[in-house]
Amino acid sequence: MAWPNIFQRGTLLSQFSHHHVVVFLLTFFSYSLLHASRKTFSNVKVSISKQWTPSAFNRSLEPVEIWSSNRLFPSAEEATLFLGTLDTVFLFSYAVGLFISGIVGDRLNLRWVLSFGMCSSALVVFVFGTVTEWLHFYNKWLYCCLWIVNGLLQSTGWPCVVAVMGNWFGKAGRGVVFGLWSACASVGNILGACLASSVLQYGYEYSLAYACLKLVNYSFFFWLPFYLSNNFGWKEAEADKLSIWYDVGGIIGGTLQGFISDVLQKRAPVLALSLLLAIGSLVGYSRSPNDKSINALLMAVTGFFIGGPSNMISSAISADLGRQELIQGSSEALATVTGIVDGTGSVGAAVGQYLVSLIQDNLGWMWVFYFFILMTSCTVLFISPLIVREICSLMQRQQAHMLSE
Repeated sequence: MAWPNIFQRGTLLSQFSHHHVVVFLLTFFSYSLLHASRKTFSNVKVSISKQWTPSAFNRSLEPVEIWSSNRLFPSAEEATLFLGTLDTVFLFSYAVGLFISGIVGDRLNLRWVLSFGMCSSALVVFVFGTVTEWLHFYNKWLYCCLWIVNGLLQSTGWPCVVAVMGNWFGKAGRGVVFGLWSACASVGNILGACLASSVLQYGYEYSLAYACLKLVNYSFFFWLPFYLSNNFGWKEAEADKLSIWYDVGGIIGGTLQGFISDVLQKRAPVLALSLLLAIGSLVGYSRSPNDKSINALLMAVTGFFIGGPSNMISSAISADLGRQELIQGSSEALATVTGIVDGTGSVGAAVGQYLVSLIQDNLGWMWVFYFFILMTSCTVLFISPLIVREICSLMQRQQAHMLSE
């Protein structure tokens, strides 16, 4: 029996342009990542259940307070029942949302509907899993409301990506194309499981913080000589030589700050102070006069407070995380955690380079520095739970030392 014409001599491939390939990949990975965020909830249910129930091994001096602040359920069985309830309300709201999203997607711009749904869903998941943990605020009704909203927002994904694909790919060969493309949900499940298992073992706070900080650090790496030539009109060779002072500051900063953190036996407070001073140094460097000596000094100071913490997170802190008690005995953990932290940082740095050029072209260099200040502030925000925890630990250690004397 002869093959249909669509499969003969590359007919199927010949009708597709590079635009079709781009649409295929964008929709595939957009929905994969959306589904990954959905999958992670199932992967962390054990951890959530433990967080919501009291521990039998609590050795705190004030167990009543800890019970009152963290307890949602008196037993793991009730916590498990509530997790099932959350799955139910999510799927019901998701089902209702599918009816609405299909209608809205046909009447509005599909890209805007999809973008709004994905970004808003990411925000809801962030509040559900991270903000509530930072604030130690545990409430059943809040979790239910967040998960209902999440179901509605996630429902924008499938109708919109299918509609986009349907608009680009005709009926001929659609079965083959969609058969391959529909694997996006399964790929998302795999990604979600892998990412969740990694984050459960290693410090996600430092990974997110490093994504913001490496964006700033690598923006100086890639754009500093260009900025000096473009903004001050200095010759390219002079700008290249002058830019080394940023790295000189980073070398000194990483070494000195690492030493101080060893003395304190805590990393986060040292990073926090350095990053807060980095914000001031960014403000000062953005207003540097057209003087090479002053510029070099301000550049070195900026490198000290930005390059130093960046070097610490990518090396010493990654090594600390790789040697924590949870994963002791694993010879592969140190390399794995370094890859996770640095990989997340590189994603942030990659996105940042395009944003720098876009902001500079439309708003100017001053707004680029405002962007750097925002990213540095986000770095402090992401490690703020660690900062509070380690400062409290330092204060308790100091009090214990005073009492022993």
